[in-house]
Order: sequence, then C-alpha cells, then structure tokens
Amino acid sequence: MLSEKMQAALNKQLNAELYSSYLYLAMNAYFKSVSLDGFANWMHYQAQEELTHALKFYDFVNQRGGRVTLAQVDAPPTEWDSPLAVFEATLAHEQKVTGLINDLVELAHEEHDHATSIFLQWFVSEQVEEEESVGGVLEQLRLMGEAKGGLFMIDRELAKRSPEAESSTSE
Repeated sequence: MLSEKMQAALNKQLNAELYSSYLYLAMNAYFKSVSLDGFANWMHYQAQEELTHALKFYDFVNQRGGRVTLAQVDAPPTEWDSPLAVFEATLAHEQKVTGLINDLVELAHEEHDHATSIFLQWFVSEQVEEEESVGGVLEQLRLMGEAKGGLFMIDRELAKRSPEAESSTSE
C-alpha cells in the first residue's frame, strides 16, 4: 500500500513523464518542419519511450492499490534556434528528470517503502542511459560546428534509431 505522500509524488512523476513525451513530440514536429527527418525519427522514438515510462508509473500506482490522478500536461515549447539548441534543451530536461527520480528514491527511503524503492531503481539506471544518449548527440553537434555536411551525417545516423536497433545493442 502506498502512503498518500508517495502516491502524490508518483502521480506527479507520471505527469512529468507525460510532459516529457509531449516535449519530445514537439521537438519531433520542429525537426519535421526543418526537413531533418532523422532527428525527427530520434525524437519520435524518444516520445514513445517517455510515454512507456508514464505507463510504468500508472501501472505501478494501480498495482500498489493507489489511485492514479491525471493532471493537466503543460504545453511544451515549439520553436528552437537550431538542432544544437534542441539537444541542449533535451539534456537539460533529462537532467531535471534525473533529479525528480532521485527525489522519489529519497522519499521512498524516508517512507521505508521498499517496493517503490526497487521499482524506481530501473528509472535510476534508465536516466543514466538517457543522459549518455542525449549527451552523445549533443557532443557530435558541438564538434560539427557550422559544417552543414556534418548535420546531414548526424541526421542520417539518427534515422536508424528504432526499437529493434536499441534492443539489439542492449543485449
């Protein structure tokens, strides 16, 4: 059984994960609008992944006998100055989410809620992967500088992201 405090915090995180999905969908639309379909593909997959994270929280709250309360999802930004600006915003967002997950872990420890603590460990590991993945693209964009050919090479590489490609590299 979840405490009221833990239930509220998990519902808040569910909303944050939905916002993340919405944010990455907005980034996908931005990349589509500037004809960077590989970048758009990467963000589309990212949006789907964040929705999956939200559903994990949804299912966990229900599994623990809690009550899911959905809140309004804030509108994300829709314009960025460049692909570099998008990935800088993405890394900042993932770092924020990492902080939110860490806060949940702390709360689970304070509440002596071992089941929630164990559940959250997957997200702790996931955030390490998220920051590494985004950081890798960001570093490539920074190294590329103003070389437009580099942008198209990165775009072509990001077009390869798919659930199948990710599962084959994680095995």
